[in-house]
Amino acid sequence: MLKKGLIVVFALIGFAYSKVQAQENGNVVIVKDTLITILQHFRANMGINPIESKPVAVPSKPVVRSAATRRTVRGFRVQIFAGSNRSNAFSEQARFRSMYKDIDTYINYDEPNYRVKVGDFRSRSEANNFMNLLRQQFKNVFVFSENVFVYQ
Repeated sequence: MLKKGLIVVFALIGFAYSKVQAQENGNVVIVKDTLITILQHFRANMGINPIESKPVAVPSKPVVRSAATRRTVRGFRVQIFAGSNRSNAFSEQARFRSMYKDIDTYINYDEPNYRVKVGDFRSRSEANNFMNLLRQQFKNVFVFSENVFVYQ
């Protein structure tokens, strides 16, 4: 047992000494897999964790809903509240509606929590941009994928 302990101690000392010598040379070699760079560019092109932040495009004039047909498609919504207090959920919804009158809000009740979600976004990048804007006014803001309404 003592022999194994001594071997481990000497191995650790040797490892530490080799690291010290590598740092004394002043040369640092960074090894980066090329697949990481390819993945970063792919995610930036798809709008997932973009390298540059894109401006938020909130529609100034909504589509006239009386003349349009409503369809349900797979999209994204931004959650601004989750909690078990019903009155807090409705107050957060009212606060959001006072700031953004043209964006729809939805309250879901999944026992025991109320969830307030806003917007009908077709792409994750639009939802992420709007989420970043909402983080200044609301806490615990998340993007969720679900069925959203689209007017055409």
